[in-house]
Formats: sequence, structure tokens, C-alpha cells
Amino acid sequence: MKALQLAEWKSAAELRDVPEPDPRPGELVVRVGGAGACHSDLHLMHDFEGGLLPYELPFTLGHENAGWVEAIGEGVRGVEIGEAVAVYGPWGCGRCQRCRLGMENYCTRQAEIGASGGGLGRDGGMAPLMLVPDARLVVPIGDLDPVKAAPLTDAGLTPYHAVKRSLPKLGAGSSAVVIGAGGGLGHMAVQILAALTGTKIIAVDQRREALDVAEKGGAHHMVLAGEGAAEQIRDLTSGQGAEFVLDMVGTDPTLQLAAGTVRTLGDLTVVGIGGGTLPFGFFTIPYEATVATTYWGSVPELIEVIKLAQDGHLTPHISTFGLDDAPNVYEKLASGQIDGRAVIEPGS
Repeated sequence: MKALQLAEWKSAAELRDVPEPDPRPGELVVRVGGAGACHSDLHLMHDFEGGLLPYELPFTLGHENAGWVEAIGEGVRGVEIGEAVAVYGPWGCGRCQRCRLGMENYCTRQAEIGASGGGLGRDGGMAPLMLVPDARLVVPIGDLDPVKAAPLTDAGLTPYHAVKRSLPKLGAGSSAVVIGAGGGLGHMAVQILAALTGTKIIAVDQRREALDVAEKGGAHHMVLAGEGAAEQIRDLTSGQGAEFVLDMVGTDPTLQLAAGTVRTLGDLTVVGIGGGTLPFGFFTIPYEATVATTYWGSVPELIEVIKLAQDGHLTPHISTFGLDDAPNVYEKLASGQIDGRAVIEPGS
């Protein structure tokens, strides 16, 4: 079968012929219905060199996946052939305290494993079939279309986890700023805020088309990034700033904007891995404002995200492509031509 693989560091992924996976005891194979193309894949391709990550090349990209159980190995329980499932992205050891709580994103033994999950050191979903090492890593999705469910596993789960941390601060009368609101994770963050809170949602992006996506998702105010954005946000928050600022980009300019628009006692949460830094000192952010980074979310939170989608509160804005188009999709993603999420259908 064909698979989109990263074969060399500092290079684009390429389509290669690979053998179909055969599950060993305890493993299962998922026929991939949809695999999301994430901006972090571009960082994998172009920003890392051998030795910086504990991953062995080559491996198949695609860490955001959903499909149907195709085959199960001996001893696998709790899943059925043909069942529609989402694949939880971060794969931990499965045995430490955090993994037992479903928080494999923060596995305490991650450094020993040599991979972070399917598409991140192990073969992911940019292929018709994907090997999953344990049934604990799949979550049933019921009648959800796997093409639309795939983005829920990262683009939905990651901002969901970030928003949940700040829910006590997001009641009526509060404000939340989403920077990069039209991207794969950003447009889902807007919908999550709209579904879970009564906060005023201020969407920030550098393109009007991206802001249109955020507005459809429930944003109340749209702000074009650039000169004057901070002043506009402060005006929209009565000069106080926002209780919650979510930076989905993580570059120097967006971090500067975030620090300039979070209010006293607010939360500034950075999800984007754009490589920026935030200078910190006594007077660089408002008093008692917190700054945090987050990474993905837990299995129980993925179940909650899927439930929100099943109830009609989360609908990923997607564009679909075949596997042969996947290399070109990443070129479009790199040049900012994708709003929402691009989803590869390996079997189409």
C-alpha cells in the first residue's frame, strides 16, 4: 500500500510503498477514513535534525485519525471488526499513573519509548491501514463520519483541554481571545468556547477568510492581526484585557499580542509551536496573570469532545483530499492556503 512517509529530516514527506500491517497479539489495525494534515507535521519535516527527536526514520505521518477497525490481534477485547473509532494521538507507556488516568499526553516514561504516537515516530494514518498497539488508544465514535471525526483527535482535543483549564474564569461578562482563530485548532477553539462558556469570544487572524470561519463558529468579534490589534482588543474589553488568551500560533508577534491583551488574574495559554519566546519580568505581564503551555489532552477529554460533536456543538471546517494529493496539501498548508482543517482520505 502507499503511505506518506517522512524518510529524511529537513525534507518534505514522500509517497512510498510499504507493507500492510499485520496485528500481533494485543494490537489492532484501523482502516483509515480520515487523517488530518496538521501544521506540526511541517515542523517535523523542516525544523528538526537527526538526534533532536528520538524517532527512527522512516515513519508514516498522520497523528489525527479516525476510521474502522479492520483486524484485531489475539487477546484484544472491547472492540469489534467494522466498528467506527477515533485514534487517540499521544501514545504513552500505558502503565504509569498518568497513563492510567488517561493522560498519556503527559506519560512519565515518554522519554524511554522512542516515539510519541502514530505519525510521531510510529506509523500514522496517512495510509489506507494503520497499526494501533493497544485497544485503549481507540475511542468509539458511533455514527460520526470518520472524515469529520479525525480532526477531533487533535484540532478538537488540544484546545478543549486548554479551555477546560480556564473554565472557572469564563463566565458571563468575561472575554476570551483566540489568536490564530481560523486555523485547524483555532476554529475548533472558538466553537468549544461557544459551547462551554458564556464568554465574549474575540477572534484574531491575519486573513479575513480565516476570520469568516471563526465567525461562523461563534466568535463575537473579529480582529485582523497586525498594527492596532492590541488596541482594538482592549477597546472590546473595556480597557481591561481578556480573562483568557489562547495563542494557537506561538510566534514572537502573537506572544507579544497575547501578553499585551491578557488582564490581571487572567490566563495566557500557548498551544502554537511557532518558536517564539515571551520575555518575562515583573512588569511584562499583568499582576497574577498565569502563562502556561499545554500539549494535547486526555482520553476522557477526547470522549467528551466526541460527545460534543455527536450533539452538534462541534463541526470541523474541513477540506478533503486523496492520498496522492497529500504532498501538495502540505505545501498549501505552509503557504497559508488552508482554512480550518485539511483531511486526507487514504482510501479515496
